[in-house]
Amino acid sequence: MISKDVIETLSNKKLSLAIAESLTGGMLCSELVSNPGASKVILGSIVAYQSGLKSAALGVNVELLNKVGAVDGEVAVMMAEGVRSRLALQLLLDTNNVIGIATTGVAGPDTQDGKPVGLAYIAIVGAKGIQVWEDQFPGDRQAIREAVTERAIAHLREYLG
Repeated sequence: MISKDVIETLSNKKLSLAIAESLTGGMLCSELVSNPGASKVILGSIVAYQSGLKSAALGVNVELLNKVGAVDGEVAVMMAEGVRSRLALQLLLDTNNVIGIATTGVAGPDTQDGKPVGLAYIAIVGAKGIQVWEDQFPGDRQAIREAVTERAIAHLREYLG
């Protein structure tokens, strides 16, 4: 199971994970915390479904949100950076030991801000740098959310090396 590998790798590397979700609505955190040992490495998760909360809770630039909408790679990066820095600060942790991951996209059934159903962005920010992925997933709302969750965990495993 990939999510179990991620939890074990985070633990072995003495890293923590901060999660920001929009499109996946808590599904990513739920999948990760289903594994033993998750409480040792997962700091928490912020589900920021509304754009205003992406700005207020995660520090996503309002002008960027107004210009491109919530479904954008730069927005995903700002979400990951925001959750990483905010949770590390609240818990007095060194951000070099915290990884932030974020998901944003369109689950459907309607397009959003002119972006097609199935478009998703996943961003990871940590001491190793920033990575962001753009993917297009087929299926209905549930299938898209599940696929993004699965892909986010796979990207996290790759990022951790």
